[in-house]
Parts: sequence; C-alpha cells; structure tokens
Amino acid sequence: MSLIPTLAETISRARADLRVGLPVGFGGWLGASVETLSPARLADLRALGPVVLAVTGRRAETLKARAYDGDLARVRVPAEADVAWLRAVADPADDLRMPMKGPLFTDRDGDTTPHRAALALAKSAELLPAMVMVEAAAPEGLTRLPPGPTLAQLAAETGLAPVASARLPLAAAERSRLHVLRPDDGGIEHYAVEIGAPRRDLPVLARLHSACFTGDVLGSLKCDCGPQLHAALTTMGGAGEGVLLYLNQEGRGIGLANKMRAYDLQSQGFDTVEANHRLGFEDDERDFRLGAAMLRRLGFSAVRLMTNNPRKVEMMQSHGIEVVERVPLIVGRNRWNDTYLAVKRDKSGHLL
Repeated sequence: MSLIPTLAETISRARADLRVGLPVGFGGWLGASVETLSPARLADLRALGPVVLAVTGRRAETLKARAYDGDLARVRVPAEADVAWLRAVADPADDLRMPMKGPLFTDRDGDTTPHRAALALAKSAELLPAMVMVEAAAPEGLTRLPPGPTLAQLAAETGLAPVASARLPLAAAERSRLHVLRPDDGGIEHYAVEIGAPRRDLPVLARLHSACFTGDVLGSLKCDCGPQLHAALTTMGGAGEGVLLYLNQEGRGIGLANKMRAYDLQSQGFDTVEANHRLGFEDDERDFRLGAAMLRRLGFSAVRLMTNNPRKVEMMQSHGIEVVERVPLIVGRNRWNDTYLAVKRDKSGHLL
C-alpha cells in the first residue's frame, strides 16, 4: 500500500526523532541519542532494563575502552550515571581537562547489528555517534527500524530528483543557472550552478564543492574552502562554461555543530583528522557519489574535474563519470590554515 512509509521514509522519520530526543526501535533494542536525551527519558529507559552506551571504535580508542566488536564498543553504564556522565563520555570537549572517565567496562559477544544501525542513524542525523541502548521492544508510538536493512539503506546510493531551476546572474558569470536537486531519502537539497551552456557530449569543467558555512559565507581563514569556491566560479566564468556542484555536507559530512566541536579540539592541539576521530567519526564522512548522481541527472558523462582530492577522481570514475583531466585548485593558503592544509596533504592524500 502506497500510504505506508517505505524504509527510506521511516529512516527519515527516525532521524528527526533522534534530533528531538525520542528513542527509536532497532529490532529488539531501543536507542536514544546521548546528545538529545533528557533525564526523564533516561530514567524511563532504565526502567526497561540495563542500559549500555554504544560508541564508535574511534571514540572507544580515545576513551581507552575495549572495542570487542571492532568498529564499536558497548560501554556498560553504571547505575548511578546520569545524563551529564553520558555526555562527558560521548563528547571529547573536556577530555584533556577531565581525562579520567572510567574505568569503563565494555560488553562482548552477542548481536551488535542494532547498535551499528543506531550509530549509523545518529551520524546521518549529524549528532554525536553515541547512543544509549536498552534491550526492549519499542512501545507503541515510537518509530521502529529493522537493523540490518537500515544499515544497508543508509549505505546505499541516494537517488536525486530535480526540483527547480532558474537563471541566476553571478558576479563571476552573469550567464548562469541554479539547479536544486532533492534526495529521495528526505535529506537536505543539493545545488548545481551551471555556467554558460556547456555541451552534454563534451567533458565539462566541473567542481564538487562541499558546503562550508564558515569559509564560504563568513570568510574563515581556518580552511581554503571559500577561496576554492570563488576561484572555481571565476575560472568557469572566464571559460564561459562549467558546472559547480554544491553538496550540503558541512564539515566533511559531520554537520556544523560537530565541525565546531572539532574546531574546539583543534584549539586544544589536535589536527583535523585527530579531532574527528576523538568525536567518533572517520577522517571524512562525505558521500561523493552524490556528485556523480547530480552530473548524470544534468546530462553530463565526462568532466575536467577541479580538485586536489584523488578520492573525488576515483569516485567519479567508479560511478560512470569519466574524468578526462584533473585541474588543480590550489588557493587560499595563509598562516591560519597552513597546518590544516598540511594534514590534508599528509593524512588525506590531497595533492597540495
């Protein structure tokens, strides 16, 4: 029946539930985000049974907690622990000021698919990847997800559909058009700036640009994003044609709030990658498949890609977009981002 939500639509609903503090059912488990959990709901979860805190292997490594499950750890929550304790374990903001959080004991054996699904959902909601879990059936009224299929759905390539487009004269190119494309999983829209009228049967000058509110809008000196955005548009304007894809994946896919958490950690002496790991994320959580999907929807099959990131080239080629040339885009270096760019080169493989 078409009136019943699909799995992708139910995941979208569950994502919103986590953000407002509601638990979600994952098979025979209930999971709630540490970041949005209230004391009253923690008490109600405890009434259902012993609770554990699921964190990623990256966060467990920082906490010196044994990750028996490899990519995640199930930390036993002491009976006296409150929401403040849970958040102190989940959020590394005070790790250096208050390093002793344990001893932390972790579970081993048993099915961890519900915990993996819960952490993946938290990441997709741009919340800290830390979930309070209790083995109990979800009460009536709460969203329920099948753990295995949920993991598969969250890892699947997202479909995109054009929503609207209009002429939009820019300082870099008066003859340009903005396309808005909407993912079918309920996520935020992504944008394509088409400059001129590039032919669909020839390689187009293209740029995959991930949203950076601090750099693109505020002119932050901590990264090179703003200069890259404007240099790409200027180059395309000078050439008379091109396509800039603006992917709403702030902070390498972890969201603006987590990006600010990472910035705070950087001020404590950690580099970009180390900060992401302490938060429980991978080096880069972005999904560049979106860029290939957007180009296909716009009718392009080959590009001259403006990037310093070999991963973007590999992704494009593996998803049906021929990269006939990599066009370097090295701009925006200053004394504030010199270390950041060095980390991009040395740890992320950027060609700088």
